[in-house]
Parts: sequence; C-alpha cells; structure tokens
Amino acid sequence: MNFSIIRYILGWILKIEGAFMLLPCLTALIYKEKQGFIYLAVAAVCVLLGQLMSFRKPQSNVFYLKEGCVATSLSWIFMSIFGCLPFVFTGEIPSFTDALFETISGFTTTGASILSEVEYLSHCSTLWRCFTHWIGGMGVLVFLLAIIPMSGGSHINLMRAESPGPSVGKIVPKIKHTARILYLIYIALTLLQFVLLLFGKMPVFEALNTAFATAGTGGFGIKNDSFTSFSPYLQWVTAIFMLLFGINFNVYYLILLGKFKKAFFNEEVRWFFIMVVGAIGIITINIYETSGSFFKALTDATFQVSSLVSSTGFASANFDAWPAICRTVLVLIMFVGACAGSTGGGLKVSRFIIAVKSVLKECYSYIHPKSIRKIHLDGKEVEDETVRSVAVYVLTFLLIYALSMIAISFDGQSFTTNFTAIIACINNIGPGLDAVGPTCNFGFFSNFSKYVLMFDMIAGRLELFPLLILFHPGTWEGVFRKKVK
Repeated sequence: MNFSIIRYILGWILKIEGAFMLLPCLTALIYKEKQGFIYLAVAAVCVLLGQLMSFRKPQSNVFYLKEGCVATSLSWIFMSIFGCLPFVFTGEIPSFTDALFETISGFTTTGASILSEVEYLSHCSTLWRCFTHWIGGMGVLVFLLAIIPMSGGSHINLMRAESPGPSVGKIVPKIKHTARILYLIYIALTLLQFVLLLFGKMPVFEALNTAFATAGTGGFGIKNDSFTSFSPYLQWVTAIFMLLFGINFNVYYLILLGKFKKAFFNEEVRWFFIMVVGAIGIITINIYETSGSFFKALTDATFQVSSLVSSTGFASANFDAWPAICRTVLVLIMFVGACAGSTGGGLKVSRFIIAVKSVLKECYSYIHPKSIRKIHLDGKEVEDETVRSVAVYVLTFLLIYALSMIAISFDGQSFTTNFTAIIACINNIGPGLDAVGPTCNFGFFSNFSKYVLMFDMIAGRLELFPLLILFHPGTWEGVFRKKVK
C-alpha cells in the first residue's frame, strides 16, 4: 500500500475544501453575518492541516486500484467530517450526527435532509449547504486531477474509484485533460442554468443555490416547500437541466467535436429518454383530473420524473399523495437512475441495459443451446468482464439494501418509509415516500439509523466497492505484516 500518495491526496483534498469554504465566507461578508468567522476558522484549519499532510511529496506517484479506492473513500469521509464543522460551531445544526448527515447528503448529492426549517439558516450556511452538491456532483478527485501536477499513468484508478458507471474511459489520452474537459462542461452548464433562472426573475442568491443543487443533482431546497412556490417557467428550466445533468458528459464532448450523430444516437441516452417520456406520460394521465389542467399535470409530472430519475430530489408537488401507479413508477425510476458518467445517481441506465440484454441472451441460449451470442452496446461488443461486474454490482447492491433495511427497521417505522429511505439514500435521490416523503425529513431516525443511511449515501455515490474495500481486512493486511516484522 502506497500510504504516501494517499496522505498526499488527502492533504490536497483538505486544502481544496478550505479554499471552497471561502465562498460562504464571502457570502457572510456580503450579508454581514457573524457565522462567516466560523467558516473562515474551519477553512484555515483545513488548509493548515492539508499543507502539513501534502508538504512532503510521495516517494512514488504510482498507485493501483486498491490505493485509488482507499484514497477516494477516505477523501469523502475527511471532506464530510470537516465540512460539517461549520454547521456545528455556528449552532445552526448543533448535533454532530445531524450535521454530518446533512453534509454527507450534500457531498454525495443525495439531498436527504434532517432540517424541517431550511429558511432559518444563515445565507452563508445555505450557500455552503447547496455548494456541497456542486463540489460532490462531478467529484472532488476529478477536480483534483484537473488542477494539481501529478505524474504517472495510474491516475485513471482515482477516476475509476469516483466516477459512476460500469466502466470508465478517457475522452482524451491524458487523464488531466479529460478531467479539465469534464469540469469545463460542468461549469458551462451550471452558468447557463444560472442565467436562465435569472431571466425568470429568480433572485441572484436563490438562482445561484438552485444552479449548484441542480448541477450536482443534489436537490437541497432553499425554501421549506422545495420548488412548489416557484413559477412554471422556473420549474421547467430546472426540470430540463436536471435531465441534462443526468446525461453522460461524454455525449456533450461529442457534440463539441461536431459528432452529432454519434451523440444523439447514443443507446444509453435513447433508453434514458424513452424511460423518462414513458414515466411522464403515465403520471400525467393519472393526475390530470386532480391537477385542474393538462399543463399543470404535465408540469408536475415532468418535474418530478426529471427530479427523481436524475436523483436530484427537488419536489414541486406532494407526489406521496398521488395514485399508487404514479408512486410505483417513481420508485422504479429511482432504482434505475441516470446515465453513467453523469452527476446523477441510481443503478445507472447502462447497467440496466446490460442486465436486460443479459436476460434476453440467456433466454436465447435456452432456445438455441449451441449458439454464441454477444451483448452489444452502441454497436460495440460488451466485454464479459463488464457483464460480470454488472451482475456482481447488482447482487452487492441488493445485499447492502437488505442489510440496511434490517438495520433501520429497529426504529419501528413503516415498511414504505424504510424501503424508500434506503433507496433514496443508496441511490442518492433524497426524498422517499410516507414519513420520508417530499414534505417530510429524515430527522426522526435514531442516530444508529442515520449512520447506516450515511454509509449508504457514500457507498452509493462511490459505486459501493471503493467504500467496501476500506472495510476489507485484505486492504490492510500488508500494514500489519510490516509492523510484525
């Protein structure tokens, strides 16, 4: 285990987090809030500690997937612990467990909140809360790879450990350039939404926070009613951008290169929009009579489908009160989620496609036992290793899901509450149904259940295995052997 590179990466992560905390400090200065001094103090501690950890460069920049997973998992844990301290020290979320839950929910772009009154937060805390979505959306390690000078050809292992999807590739030969391109696209889309929200007469501060929360597909609301009180224009703009951030960013790169045919006929994107349009159609038909007008029904359906399929979690209506068929459709798209290589959560559309094609292939083999049939995606043959990894991922997902369900069931909540709370956290959705519905929060869970849900949020954001490897005895086996010698 190359601990020197892990220490170096963690140091840079803390320094970056400290730099990011200057934004709420600036916000506090603008609005003349004393809480800004707390953010400044925590930022200083992060930078100082980060500098001490990264002062000595690692002896070797080469690391394997194991080191990449450990560095990624520890980065997100460190980032969350230090990121929650301003909430605790300002007294706005006095409980460390609650503050950590809120921060992890922010960084993992989950959007599940323990707060019942978000409008009472200071401006600087509101911005930091939403900004954590933006930081976690693309991934802090992707940002790290984009800005710091790191030599060596093994840095794809960092991106693999943090990026969503069954497989991770480079859009250009160098990882650093890939990371920069991804972040430039990310920033450009965020700015575009921000401008369009301003056109809808949304105040600058609210537009900025909404753009952060949408870009990261996080969904922390800046109002107690989330998006219900906003105009149809603002709801449609946000709904469109939630879908845009749920698409594989490689598609946008293809568009920039002028490869429109390859981009628009991407199989995963096709399946994604078929699922979205189908869900919107079913829900619109079923809520039409109670909505008052077709446009209202279409707006509510589009917004909620866009929000949940992209794992954003904004709410423009109390969908927990919708007919059973609507709630069923919403839960199903929660499971599938967004495209691989996006800022969205869920199992990912590409995994769903491979799983469906694997079932069809197996059925075909029963009819034609001697046939050799391969699975294809976008006209390319899917490697057997990728198919195997999808099957393992789904089984691991279901195992963690079942164990988490059992763990939080001791709180005595309803089956619907527990079932949707887990799916909302592990797929980084945000709201669920029943007691964790769009008009409720997660504050009633016991501390033990909150830590289970926090584990699920990080595990879901990091595609399960990077976090699981952290707890595997084999990861630390070499450390103890060295000590014995």
